[in-house]
Amino acid sequence: MYLGALFIADTVFSIGSVRETARRLSFSASTVSSALRRLETELAMKLVERASGELATLLASSKVQKSLQPILSAMRQLSALTKEPPAPENYAQWAARLPLKIATIERFLEVADQGSINRAARRLRLGQPQLSLQIANLEELFGCRLFERQAQGSVLTDAGRDVYAILASIAQAWDEMKAAADERFQRTARAVRIGSIIPTGSESWVARSLASLVARWNISGNRNTLSLMLMTADDLREALRSGRIDVAIVDSVFGLDAFEHMELVATDMVAIAPPDSTEQTLTALVENHPLCVPSPRTGIGNAAMAFGFDSGDRRRFRGRDITSADSLPVIVDLVANHGYVSFLGRVSAAPIADKVRIVNPDHVLPLSYHLAHNGRRASIDACRLIQEAVRELVGRPKVDSVQPSGTMPSP
Repeated sequence: MYLGALFIADTVFSIGSVRETARRLSFSASTVSSALRRLETELAMKLVERASGELATLLASSKVQKSLQPILSAMRQLSALTKEPPAPENYAQWAARLPLKIATIERFLEVADQGSINRAARRLRLGQPQLSLQIANLEELFGCRLFERQAQGSVLTDAGRDVYAILASIAQAWDEMKAAADERFQRTARAVRIGSIIPTGSESWVARSLASLVARWNISGNRNTLSLMLMTADDLREALRSGRIDVAIVDSVFGLDAFEHMELVATDMVAIAPPDSTEQTLTALVENHPLCVPSPRTGIGNAAMAFGFDSGDRRRFRGRDITSADSLPVIVDLVANHGYVSFLGRVSAAPIADKVRIVNPDHVLPLSYHLAHNGRRASIDACRLIQEAVRELVGRPKVDSVQPSGTMPSP
């Protein structure tokens, strides 16, 4: 969640109009609406609705707006510490575009509390280079060093301590707002929230499994309602950890050790190439076509990059300009219509064989998709129905029960 999106949402609540907010902040109406939807998703509650063409704020929005005020006040303090503080008349434009994520703030605070980027990276289950880059981006925003790197770790500078105090107040206000929203949601809703990696299309095993889940769920007469959300693999992990979803279909269980999880589909990685391509080897495809792959935070992206830098041929991806996209429909379209090459699990590539050309790598590269859940009875019921649907679609062997945390059934 970006701080800029919170400022935009507060402006909508105050003005009561998406279009007027867009005009004042020099945004498109779709950008303003997107910021509202992100906040609604984060808080798992509806904040606005349209009635007779007009925007109507709901009762929950006034409570959320009140909770936002400490964050907005801290943002104004923060603006004075940035490398290029905005003029008073330009503050609203600056605040609405502040690209600072709550997650980045929490990671900065963790580094400060741990006194070490390496220790913080281990606790956050992040790569040390990724965390270092986020700290460097923060230092670029404020135009100064926030940490003094020492042999025994990282210590806040004077400027870093000033920034820490403000960011800590933002994190605390956000946590309190999320906690209050979660409590209200738990009292008023009995939905099982299913999060899934974005499918390649309606013909994919993911989309068909979710459709089958809905049909089976309604037939079963389960009293809980279903809510389906499609996200990137990285967002799914954070959503499960924060409690915004109950069940996740992911292509990697990295970072989900605290949750019960099981292997759902075992497959292998293949390359997908333009249908009119003629290269017979993967090496030739990589040499002659631009690449677009999911980010390394995903299971497929990580496997693809590991393949590109494997010990057999370290030149495969070296020096290549590789586009990263966590939207599989976009990747498939780039391959099918724009001459790109990418990678997918075979089980995901097979249904779109009429759109792309499937090329096998020289060696088998195992991949697997997984189910993870929070242990609720309804979550376990949903997992079993997903298993049944997948088993019928792709021939996954039957699994009688969800496995304990960290264990995987045999494929």
